[in-house]
Amino acid sequence: MVAPDRIQDLRPGPPRPGRYVLYWMQQAQRASDNPALDLAVHRANELHLPVVVAFGLTADYPEANLRHYTFMVQGLAEVGAHLRRRGIAFLPFHDAPPQAALRLAEGAALLVSDRGYLRHQRQWRREVADRAPCPVVEVETEVVVPVEIASPKAETAARTLRPRIERQRKEFLAECPAVDPNLSARPLDLRGDFDPEDGEALLRDLPLDRSVAPVPAFRGGYREARRRLDRFLREGLPGYARRSSDPVAEATSHLSPYLHFGQIGVGEVARAVQGAEAPAKDREAFLEQLIVRRELSMNHVWYRPDYDAYTCLPDWARRTLAEHADDPRDPCYSREPLEAAETADPYWNAAMIDMRTRGFMPNYMRMYWGKKVLEWMADPQTAFATLLALNNRYFLDGRDPNAFANVAWCFGLHDRGWPERPVFGKVRYMNARGLRRKFPIEDYVRRVWDNSDPETP
Repeated sequence: MVAPDRIQDLRPGPPRPGRYVLYWMQQAQRASDNPALDLAVHRANELHLPVVVAFGLTADYPEANLRHYTFMVQGLAEVGAHLRRRGIAFLPFHDAPPQAALRLAEGAALLVSDRGYLRHQRQWRREVADRAPCPVVEVETEVVVPVEIASPKAETAARTLRPRIERQRKEFLAECPAVDPNLSARPLDLRGDFDPEDGEALLRDLPLDRSVAPVPAFRGGYREARRRLDRFLREGLPGYARRSSDPVAEATSHLSPYLHFGQIGVGEVARAVQGAEAPAKDREAFLEQLIVRRELSMNHVWYRPDYDAYTCLPDWARRTLAEHADDPRDPCYSREPLEAAETADPYWNAAMIDMRTRGFMPNYMRMYWGKKVLEWMADPQTAFATLLALNNRYFLDGRDPNAFANVAWCFGLHDRGWPERPVFGKVRYMNARGLRRKFPIEDYVRRVWDNSDPETP
């Protein structure tokens, strides 16, 4: 059964007479290792009702474009097929997510929702809870330890959150076996607005921002996520603690886009890593990133309403950056040459091209890429806004709590003060000499250019 601490009543009350139990799927776009779906099935079996899943697909999701929608739709096709085999109705609608849920709430005995962390996602759930004619239950699906259980406040660093997570990690990683519905939803004869398995037609008809193309390097969906995880367990996890920072080796799981779209559960990934045949130090190094660092970002966006604004930075960082705001920048770039990868730094250009071409970038290069934007732009506020805009536009895992926290990290969030220097003040600095000293970085540059589109500048 789903852990009680994962469950919150948004609209309390006993189930009412209804035709089905409704799961409003939005964040957890998967049919396995999904506590919200599991709870909906359990409650439906108790009430002797079938399960219906609603999904709202809006064409104007904040900062999303064709790249993001293509990846998401590929995953939704798998979800629809999987749920249908289990006798669960999957009804996707061309509608704002709250409206999709409310369209079906009238016939529901109970409405179950997964959890979203960003401002608009939380507002969606408040709207549904306020307007639904039935009880509404929210289930934590995307972290190991629920955000409020892990900490009641915004944490200042990984070191302050880590012991709170570690004390409870084992309890919340216990597997909850999936249960199928006792009653099929097929006799309900309900229909959504589109066929999720016809992704090509769906993408063609949606009025999307088409300025950023899909990427062939990543295909969405659980099957591909699981294939990447299995390969990582064999090839990437052994030696992970030593090699994970190397942008040339790129010994990472490549799962961040799949976790962002909820196409694979963090619990499934963590349990697979715990049981893998790899040295303990490698398993723990990966779990540190997957659980502690990722859930630190969830903590950030949950407790900081200004998570996407410059004001979210710690006082010491804003103070030291203000003291150096008038320091000369040489070179000094605007957004246009940065986005076109037309700087004097070949390593940064390669990282930008990698991001535009693949929708992904090795973690160490992400840090270097972000620090250079701070160094090169006219003031730190402009740098912050530009970095976040580029991150969310091109990365498949942009617009995620991790994205907001990682961008802010480049400006001092969840970090400490370092020796003072021009432009950066006491914010951590990175330079090209460090890249050359630590890695065969020219190999990364060559690989990016070899794999880039011929039209890429």
